[in-house]
Amino acid sequence: MHISWLGSTGIKIQTKPQNDDITVLIDPYKSVSGASPRSLNAHIALFTRGEDESITLSGDPYTLSHGGECEIKGVLLTAVPTEQEQKMIVRIDSESMSVAHLGLNNKIPSNDALQNLGNVDILCIAVGGGEGYDPETAIKVINLIEPRVVIPLGFQSENDPNAIPVEKFLKEIGAATTKPEKKVILKKKDLATEDTQIVVLEKE
Repeated sequence: MHISWLGSTGIKIQTKPQNDDITVLIDPYKSVSGASPRSLNAHIALFTRGEDESITLSGDPYTLSHGGECEIKGVLLTAVPTEQEQKMIVRIDSESMSVAHLGLNNKIPSNDALQNLGNVDILCIAVGGGEGYDPETAIKVINLIEPRVVIPLGFQSENDPNAIPVEKFLKEIGAATTKPEKKVILKKKDLATEDTQIVVLEKE
């Protein structure tokens, strides 16, 4: 499974649940500032705060922007409503791994939402403050979910110039500052079993 960062809370996941390569986009929104792709090709697109302001999507993807669960092309999709109006938490399961994405959220998920989310291997979480979690609250959420891998999103970049830098989150969680990766390749057998791995991505 390959995961890359599109800016803000947007990510692209390339996975092979069966015989075919499947592209999943989560939060493919147009950026308020900075550059964003004019169009993206995908098989599946998940939205955590509605489909307004979406980047143009080609490939006639299956889209999910409301609560529910379904399986598309061998990828299990779950969208869990939050207490914030029209905001979702989403999860995908593929290659025997689960990826949860908390969207642009700054409220700690309710116990019901956490139960519906279940055990999570890889957690994508906004850490730049504002409408997203600040670093301190993000760490509280991470400790509740206990993922094996954390991918911070929504930190300071050309798309979010006023957001908190990712270095503040890394310092708070006690992780070393490392050079951002262009994409991360994850395999079930390589996932951390004790300490949580923090992966900082460079915008694609």
